[in-house]
Amino acid sequence: MNIDSLKFCIIGGGIGGLAAALALRLRGARVTVLEQAPALTEVGAGLQISANGMCVLRALRVVGDAPESGQRSHGTVLRDYRKGRIISRLPGPVAGPSYYYHRADLLDLLHQAAKQAGVHIRLGARVTQVLKHPAEAEVVLDGGERLRVECAIAADGGRSAIRPILNGPEAPRFTHQIAWRATIPWHEMDATPCASLTMGPKRHVVIYPLRDQRLMNIVAIEERSDWQEESWRRQGDPDDLRARFADFGGPVHQVLSQITEAHLWALFLRPVAQSWQNGRVALLGDSAHPTLPFMAQGACLALEDAWILARSFDEQSGVARALAAYETTRRPRAQQVVAAAYSNARNFHLQGPTRLAAQLALSVAGSRLARRYEWIYGYDATT
Repeated sequence: MNIDSLKFCIIGGGIGGLAAALALRLRGARVTVLEQAPALTEVGAGLQISANGMCVLRALRVVGDAPESGQRSHGTVLRDYRKGRIISRLPGPVAGPSYYYHRADLLDLLHQAAKQAGVHIRLGARVTQVLKHPAEAEVVLDGGERLRVECAIAADGGRSAIRPILNGPEAPRFTHQIAWRATIPWHEMDATPCASLTMGPKRHVVIYPLRDQRLMNIVAIEERSDWQEESWRRQGDPDDLRARFADFGGPVHQVLSQITEAHLWALFLRPVAQSWQNGRVALLGDSAHPTLPFMAQGACLALEDAWILARSFDEQSGVARALAAYETTRRPRAQQVVAAAYSNARNFHLQGPTRLAAQLALSVAGSRLARRYEWIYGYDATT
C-alpha cells in the first residue's frame, strides 16, 4: 500500500510514538506527533535495549552498528544480597549485545531523527478524544481543535487516555511492588561493564552504567502493601530507601549510600488490551501491552510495534486491513513477553529454602538457564 498521501496522528511523543512516527514517515506518510508535555524531557532513568530493540533502531537509522550514545553490556552478574556474593555470571544474549541508555538520550536520538525526516511534532497538545469515522479518524484536542487524519495511533503509555475508548474502563491491579529509581555520578571504569542484579527476600536491586560509565543507574524493587497512588515521578526519600535495603551489602550498599535524589514507581498490572484497533485508531507500546520491568522489554516491545505497524501498511491494502494485520501479528508476541516478565518477578524475590535451591541451580547452570529467553532477544521485527 502506498501511504505517501496518508495523514497519520501519533498521540504521545515517547520512545514508541517517535519510533512509529519515524517508521511511517520513512515510508512517505505525513505524520504529526501530539505530545501533551511542554517539552520532550524525561526524569533521569536508564533503560536496557536488547538485540530485538536495537535491530529496529538500526533499521530506522537512529543508531549505527556501534551506537555511541549507548553503553554496551557484557552480560549480567547475579549476586546474593547479604554481602554481594556472586552467584553466577550470565553472558550476553546470543542474538547480540544489549545497550544501556539514559532514557533522555534515546528519546533525543529519536526526536532528532524524526524531525530530520520531516515529522511534525507539536508540544503542549493534549488529546481529549479520538473519534472513528468511515474514512478517517478525528482527534480532538484540549481547547476544541480538531484534526482529521486517515489513521490515529495512541502511544500514550500505560495509563492511556485512548485505550478506554477501544476497551472500556479498566481497573489496574496493584502488584504490591514498589520500584525506587535513581542515578548517581560514577567514576569507576570497567573494561567489560555489565548489569548487577542483587536478589534478596521480597526485594532486589539492579544497577548498570550509563553515558560511558559516568552515571550509575539504580532500580530497587520491594514488596509492600501500603500504597494507593499510581505514579512514575513521585519524589522519594533516599534515607528511607537506604533503610529499606540496609541489609544489602556489596556494590549495592556502595551505590545506595551515594543517592541524593530518588523517585518512586508503584507497579500496577494491566492486561494486554483486548482490542488494539478499530480500523482507524490503534494502540501502540504500553497503551496496548503495559509490562512489568522484570524482563526490561517495555521499550523494546514498543520499538517492535512501531516497525510492524509501518510494515503492515506496506503489505496490506487499506488502513483497516493494515491495522488488523498489525494487531494479529503483535498480540501473541506481546502476551508472551508480558507473561515472562510477570513470572520473573517471583524468581527475583524468593525466600528460605527455595531461594537457596535457586541460587545453587544458578551457580551450576546459570549461563545455560539464561538461554531460555533467547526467543525474546533473537526476535527481529525488521526481517
